Amino acid sequence: MEIVRAESRMAGPGPTDWFTGSVQVEMLFNAFDKERVQGANVTFEPGARTAWHTHPLGQTLLVIAGHGRVQRWGGPIEEIGPGDVVWFAPGEKHWHGAAPDAAMTHTAIQEVQDCKAVDWMEKVSDEQYGA
Repeated sequence: MEIVRAESRMAGPGPTDWFTGSVQVEMLFNAFDKERVQGANVTFEPGARTAWHTHPLGQTLLVIAGHGRVQRWGGPIEEIGPGDVVWFAPGEKHWHGAAPDAAMTHTAIQEVQDCKAVDWMEKVSDEQYGA
């Protein structure tokens, strides 16, 4: 058994190639077996968001605080809030982030296939975001 204490986990800024705005990423699990499943708490400041991306085995988001937005390619923007669970199917192009006027934190969980958990694409424009 291994216990990773909350105070020992590090959070850092989300890479600017993958995010627009101020984003903090706190890795929760994958240190023990990076080839299986990954999880992180991601906090988006108002207006911050991911770039468009896909996951080879899908992704689950658990909204734990605040209010946000999600969108799959070709679909409408959907509002999300605390307690909501979002599932993106394998290969489904999508983005997620905070609402324009509220921060949002979610836990993101995705499995790894062939050493890859995500394929990053172009950034979500302000027009696409609807700001």
